[in-house]
Amino acid sequence: MFFWDTQLQSGRSEKDEMTPLQVEVPGNGYHASLISCQAACPVHTDARGYVRAIAAGRFEEAYLIARGPNPFASICGRVCGAPCEVACRRGKVPRVDDDGHFVANDRPIAIRALKRFVCEQAGPESRPGEQVLEALRSYVPEVAAHAEEMAALLRASVDGRIQRASGERIAIIGAGPAGLSAAHDLALLGFRPIVFESEPVPAGMLAIGVPVYRLPREVIAREVAVIEALGVEIRCRVTVGKEISFADLRREYAAVIIAVGAKSSRALGLPGERGPRAYGGVDLLRAVALGESVDTGRDVVVIGGGNVAYDVARTVLRQIAYDTARTAARLPGTSRVRLVSLESLEEMPADTLEILEGDEEGIERLNGWGPTAIERDEQGRVTGVRFRRCLRVYDEAKRFSPVYDDNDVHSVSCDTVLLAVGQSPAVGFLDDGGLDVEQARPGWPKTDPATLATTAPGVFVAGDLAHGTRLLIDAVASGKAAARSVYQYVTGRRLESDVVTAHLALEMYRRERGYEKIRRQAIPACEPKERFEHPEVQVELGYTRELAMKEASRCLDCGVTPVFDGTRCVLCGGCVDVCPTLCLKLVPLSELLPDADLAAAMEAMLGPDADLDENTAIVKDEERCIRCALCAMRCPVDAITMERVQFTTSWRCQ
Repeated sequence: MFFWDTQLQSGRSEKDEMTPLQVEVPGNGYHASLISCQAACPVHTDARGYVRAIAAGRFEEAYLIARGPNPFASICGRVCGAPCEVACRRGKVPRVDDDGHFVANDRPIAIRALKRFVCEQAGPESRPGEQVLEALRSYVPEVAAHAEEMAALLRASVDGRIQRASGERIAIIGAGPAGLSAAHDLALLGFRPIVFESEPVPAGMLAIGVPVYRLPREVIAREVAVIEALGVEIRCRVTVGKEISFADLRREYAAVIIAVGAKSSRALGLPGERGPRAYGGVDLLRAVALGESVDTGRDVVVIGGGNVAYDVARTVLRQIAYDTARTAARLPGTSRVRLVSLESLEEMPADTLEILEGDEEGIERLNGWGPTAIERDEQGRVTGVRFRRCLRVYDEAKRFSPVYDDNDVHSVSCDTVLLAVGQSPAVGFLDDGGLDVEQARPGWPKTDPATLATTAPGVFVAGDLAHGTRLLIDAVASGKAAARSVYQYVTGRRLESDVVTAHLALEMYRRERGYEKIRRQAIPACEPKERFEHPEVQVELGYTRELAMKEASRCLDCGVTPVFDGTRCVLCGGCVDVCPTLCLKLVPLSELLPDADLAAAMEAMLGPDADLDENTAIVKDEERCIRCALCAMRCPVDAITMERVQFTTSWRCQ
């Protein structure tokens, strides 16, 4: 059995039929990589596991699988960038109409929305944090469990395979997702983590950067409470460099993790940028989140094309609408918010859902323009922004390298400008006690990519400082990685994991009736007009039980795969004939593109002098296989079995 490289060979024309097929011989880790959602997740959450549990109505189990490696599962269920969905194999399966003609690829499973559903059913949203922890402490999934599962880590410390720390204090600067994830795992490993946060609330940009209409503050509070229940201490309104120095932290704590994030708005240096009613986008989001007053007008231009730009535009539109409803007599006229980006609509980095919801809410989009100046009148008031046409944003190597047409310029009138074009960190506290922390460029410490250690002994980074501004789940992953590096630094012992892989034959394997035809279920949302009744009205309402189970039933369960026994196969071709997605082929070995792995496999099975024209291989396109088991049911000699790959992971000290 070999696997057909679809990227090189799918859609071959008749002219190409004589071109050898490039195939892959499955080796170690191959079947794990087929669970593409888990492979794409930075903390290796078994999304397949909790989605299939939802399909079966096992919501408690689904939550425990989702939460095991991720201390921010409830929050990720609402605002994660969901790389698992991008990788989802369901989104790559060709969809055909009733006449058998290709229409388009199917859409991925709504993994993020399903995570939210189970967190609401069995997570801290529905029960006290202590009960959540008690359930998590005793649960290790049998299938596709990963080394970072919380219960697996705790179990290893109980049975002595890893030795817990002795309560050493670890300082963490920043209570965002990276800092709190590091604190979470450090507490599990026997440390006493103390987190210093300059803001009045914990959770970093989740609390002061993500709008309430996307992420209720009660959800954040409950998620943080579970982390605190492990023994993590969070000290808010403590700014390192003011109330306490970095030098003090290094003297008083066994190690320090810097997880301050990139919370400062990046300026563009435009003429007119400094002055009233020209703000950084994240500064506005912070002010709104903390209930501070911001002087914005009623004709706003937001510059940027990412998720933050949309958060800013949609937030200010809500503020204007809400203020107008309360003070209509004093604020006559219409309000307008326009979002101007360098990128075309297709190139915009914002999530598609953000763009669609922004369009629904009346955000006016101007694509393909770059700002050159903020225009002001004689009194210094903003009157508009001057733009020039952007002909290209990225070069051939996909690097940011915009090209402009200076002859195509125009001004957009407005009374307020908000810049959402990137963020940068603030690490000025390193001036007192951190001069040995070398910087790769101003504000960004030089870091070992494997250990996240800086050039200063005992000082580590996590989150944006470790990898730049990425997704929430990337910040969680780096926080967990920093915690393991601190463990090794303080104790001198390295955490190692052992993984045992088994393939379990599934007798009478069957799928839900008609699962291959079910279209992705729309996530219920409130009507656009309802979103402006109050700035905190939730846009996404989430799945009902019925919708969640139906959507989950679409999952292909990629941990299951048909396994072919070549010693039994009689080359009848029945499996090929019955395959609904045409993912199987019977081809002579002479039609396979030779490489070292293929040659070794053929020699092991057939000997060194086999006639390649007289021997046949079954090749399978993994991108098309929907795990329907029709091939196994059709086989007259039981040469095909449906098998589930199972991982058992354990921790030990090295």
